[in-house]
Amino acid sequence: MRDESLRTIAAPFVAVGPSGVAIRTRLKHLSAADEQVLRLVGAHLGSLASRDLKCRCAEGLEHCTDTWAKRKRALTKESSSRWAGSITKATHDQWALARRAQLAHIHSLQAGVRTIAHRLSLPIGEKAKGRAPGGYRSAREWFAKTRRLQVLHDRLSAEQADHAVGRVRIVRGGKRLARMRHHLHAAQLTQAQWRQRWEASRWFLQADGESGKRFDNETIRVTPEGEVSLKLPAPLAHLANAPHGQYTFTGAVLFHHRGEEWADRITTNKSVAYRIHYDTGRSRWYLTASWTIPPVKTVPLSHARTGGLISVDTNADHLAAWRLDAHGNPCGEPRRFSYDLSGTAMHRDAQVRHALIRLLHWAQRHGLSIAIEDLDFSTEKTREKHGHRKRFRQVISGMPVSKLRARLVSMAAELGITIIAGDPAYTSRWGAQHWQKPLTHTTRKTTRHDAASIAIGRRALGHRIRRRTTPPPHHQSDRAGHRTAQAGHGTRGREETRPRILGPRTRSTGTRRGANAGDQDAQHRSERPTEPVQLKLSP
Repeated sequence: MRDESLRTIAAPFVAVGPSGVAIRTRLKHLSAADEQVLRLVGAHLGSLASRDLKCRCAEGLEHCTDTWAKRKRALTKESSSRWAGSITKATHDQWALARRAQLAHIHSLQAGVRTIAHRLSLPIGEKAKGRAPGGYRSAREWFAKTRRLQVLHDRLSAEQADHAVGRVRIVRGGKRLARMRHHLHAAQLTQAQWRQRWEASRWFLQADGESGKRFDNETIRVTPEGEVSLKLPAPLAHLANAPHGQYTFTGAVLFHHRGEEWADRITTNKSVAYRIHYDTGRSRWYLTASWTIPPVKTVPLSHARTGGLISVDTNADHLAAWRLDAHGNPCGEPRRFSYDLSGTAMHRDAQVRHALIRLLHWAQRHGLSIAIEDLDFSTEKTREKHGHRKRFRQVISGMPVSKLRARLVSMAAELGITIIAGDPAYTSRWGAQHWQKPLTHTTRKTTRHDAASIAIGRRALGHRIRRRTTPPPHHQSDRAGHRTAQAGHGTRGREETRPRILGPRTRSTGTRRGANAGDQDAQHRSERPTEPVQLKLSP
């Protein structure tokens, strides 16, 4: 009987590949004059970008083409038309991003309000039922949550009022870095170090490409030989060392990764966007080139399932993977790809990439697709649902779901590996219920995560998660129903007698026995197996 409380399971789908490429290299051998020009241009354009962002936020929902043109004309007088176009486009992108983040915050507050209201309506100490949380543990906690409910109501009302009029709050350089100014001791920074990082994060040195132009970009230009030049804004045109207000740097660049693709684009005058930024920790300048690519053509889902796949369960510190055949049976042993998410952001990013590349190489060796969960913990991260379970909330929040999924799809596209995304509902619960115990024996301990990976893979293959049940024990024959074998209905020979196998068939059988296992007439019996017993009746 179907449980009506279970939510609808979405169908699996083939994940779409990346739509853009970004490569980075270091700007080496810069002279003192080169660095001074970069700092002056970045600071000047950064001040213009801050002023333009302030005007765009003040417009709110009243923004239109006329206001955009007016802002661009004002910026052109102090820079150039191309710099003005890059600044206004970056402003629009930043405002749109803040708008989406504001809407996500509203949804999070609404989820918290609903959860608290539900838990307050339950008696104190009532247990949770299914996925719905239970009542609060004590009257003290219940009273504290009534006060928090009012706080969330006030925050929600304020955010909804801002969203209705198009008001967003943006900090160029980042709110985290701005707040770090008040906690320099905890951040282990001096005021001068923080000031240097703050100013560098607010510089503006990026320009969009222009198709059809020489070397695809006339604002930040890079030649095939690696020569980098910059179009100076009007107030800094006196610093130019090349014609037409250009400044050419002494250092050259070389793209090791995707360098051939980049060279093909600039030689055919296809647009490439560039961004120059300064790493204050290493005291190095970097150049990032990016461009759009056609969407990777995905294969049909039926073709991606051919020959089975590798299913992956995402966890806080590792990826649990298992290979499944076309019928959904686990093959071989489970694999685990661990990563450590402690430390700096660069260390965490390297750990994720290292785990993913090992997984992709395993899939490439067998020529199989990869099945993952289409995870979204936006509604599960709220502190109101899990309450005092701080450790569990930290585990959920620490899982690099979006970063891992984006990196896996982009890296798999380079190797020609198909990614199948499936609904994550009940995979851990049903996997442990139907697969953990049968796959555990004396030499292998199957974990709950391994069992969940099987559930994910079977759902991606279009099979039911649960195993076939054992027939009634009359004599374990087909008369009592299907056997527990996982052979498909169209498999030839699945109902035939056992094939001829050399050697003993059981531990107690001799080496020369079992040769006629498929011939029932050759058994040592007094009569043929199909002959009826002849009864002699007296006359």
